[in-house]
Amino acid sequence: MLILDEPQNMESDLSVSALASLNPFCALRYSATHRNSYNVVYRLTPFDAYRKGLVKRIEIASVVQEDNENLPFLRVEALNSTKRTVSAKLSVHKLMKTGKIQEKIITVRSGDSLVEKTGRTEYDGFVVEEINPGSGFIRFLNNQELALGGEQGTDREALFEAQIAFTIEEHFRRQRRLKGHGIKVLSLFFIDKVDNYAPDDGKLKLMFVKSFDEIKQRYDEWKDVSAADVQKAYFATKTKKSGEVEILDSTGKSKQDDEAFNLIMREKERLLSFDEPVSFIFSHSALREGWDNPNVFQICTMREVGTDTERRQQVGRGVRLPVNQDGDRIQDEQINVLTVIASETYERFVAALQGEIEREYGSDGVPPPPPNQRKRKTIKLRKQFMLRPEFEDLWAKIKHKTRYSVEIDTAKLVDDTVAELDQSTIRKPRITISKASMRIDEAEDFFEPIALSGAKTAVDLAGRYPLPNLIEVMESLMENTSPPMRLSRRTLLEVLKQTSKRREATENPHEFAITAVNILKAKLADQMVDGIKYEKDGAWYEQTLFADEIQTWEEYLVPSKEIGGVGGTHLYDGVKWDSPTIEKPFIESLERMANVKLYIKLPDWFTIDTPIGRYNPDWAIVMDDPETDEDLLYLVRETKGTLDLNDLRPDERRKIVCGRKHFGNALSTSYRVVTCAAELPDGGI
Repeated sequence: MLILDEPQNMESDLSVSALASLNPFCALRYSATHRNSYNVVYRLTPFDAYRKGLVKRIEIASVVQEDNENLPFLRVEALNSTKRTVSAKLSVHKLMKTGKIQEKIITVRSGDSLVEKTGRTEYDGFVVEEINPGSGFIRFLNNQELALGGEQGTDREALFEAQIAFTIEEHFRRQRRLKGHGIKVLSLFFIDKVDNYAPDDGKLKLMFVKSFDEIKQRYDEWKDVSAADVQKAYFATKTKKSGEVEILDSTGKSKQDDEAFNLIMREKERLLSFDEPVSFIFSHSALREGWDNPNVFQICTMREVGTDTERRQQVGRGVRLPVNQDGDRIQDEQINVLTVIASETYERFVAALQGEIEREYGSDGVPPPPPNQRKRKTIKLRKQFMLRPEFEDLWAKIKHKTRYSVEIDTAKLVDDTVAELDQSTIRKPRITISKASMRIDEAEDFFEPIALSGAKTAVDLAGRYPLPNLIEVMESLMENTSPPMRLSRRTLLEVLKQTSKRREATENPHEFAITAVNILKAKLADQMVDGIKYEKDGAWYEQTLFADEIQTWEEYLVPSKEIGGVGGTHLYDGVKWDSPTIEKPFIESLERMANVKLYIKLPDWFTIDTPIGRYNPDWAIVMDDPETDEDLLYLVRETKGTLDLNDLRPDERRKIVCGRKHFGNALSTSYRVVTCAAELPDGGI
């Protein structure tokens, strides 16, 4: 009988032949990462092990950079190659139309400019020169080159400082708690480059010593311990012909790595003893199968995760249940917790770990529901409606296009902007740490992060970056966010001169610029809308723009039924609704109202120009005038969930103000906001 541990390492032709020559009647293969599954007899998934308490619980200490858009951020998520194209997926900080900066994943190909892809001049020079999936890198015309998983634009050294300090502090606290249980605590660091630690002046080694010497002063049991005595590194080595020994960046796949792994295996039991001072272990690779230590309670990841399985391998180095000085396993969920100190949000860490596990094992959770087989439906134009006098009169009133004029009081604009800007909170750029535990659903194989603590500032980054030309940054933001607006440099400079937030402007210039521009655009939009004047420009919308047919889904449709052999009251034989709580009941009511002669859900092409974008009103209605027996009312109505305009988004409110002035002043047509059909004809606002 063959019992094979880690059988994926025995899949070569020679290995298969050698094993077959033993002529076994049975072979049992044990592995967490099988290359070939053969006949699966039993499977213990990571979810099962976690749920049954067979491994440590996991919590994530998220060390991330916040409110710092002063450097162009870039992370290589994927490098892809097909028969025809080569592309890369990059995480970038993209300027959104709202003026906010958000992390987004974009796809780029050779020749693509990140300035154009992100809308930010901070990416000047980042034009894709080469994407090489085979060698695993992307290079830009500014000679910047990043490997798969590589990242730039964050203050890496500040992140490293915060991660190392937090790991040491967590180690000290945990060792103090577990000393009485006879458990020695170990911390494991996965570093980005060997050269950053191996030399005597390696920056990570110096950071560790500095943090260790500072933090140990708060813990009496560590005060007399030397930083040099508690740390040890395991890296592969290579002896050159000259006899010089070279330290390598280990990957866990070479013979040189095996030497390092063997060294670790020989000293593993010794590490568990309180007599051995070494408690902090540094390595470059994720240490492939064959190395772990049950008493690793902190794993600090200071290198990018480059493969689908590396994150699981990193976490796997510390999930075994710990042992005490007698070698006995500890079965205590209060003790058995592994803390991963990661330079990413805990939501992203858990989501990526979940994805890696599912790619390996599949998901045993509830299968996704089948796709909703919604029926397609075609609604048709009732062309005879266009011959009705009610339609002709309605269209004659509302079809006209207009142009607008506005007046700007620059002094008031600056005063109003400065007043609000001075009351705004502009945070310093900083490194924060927050902690979350990983919880697994009892019914489904799904990890979810549960926050344990709010974000605490670990490193203040204010003043670390060169001060840009703030006027140019503000000018770019004014023109590249929605809607694009332009102000003179003199006006922008006046805001900068008058604000009391000049210190914040130097500490976090980009956050200041975003805040100032958002306020400026809001105040400018309010001024333009409040004083806007519309007049007809001599053009109009032609009836021929109405489509003969419109495709939609049946479940999003209210039929406009014929009553007594007479066609319904809508221009089409059905009406597509956009809101089940507002538009759908409004349509159903109009269909039942005998005093409604005709109504139109105004199509997307029927728009009004406004200073904050084009506005498409909802409804045009012809109905009996309740005050007379013969007159008809011609109405334009907007449906909202509230009659309080302050409850609406600012741009919604501004467009309604423009709608009133366009229809009411320029076209002499009744325009109101209503919440339901019962408010017709004179209700609403």
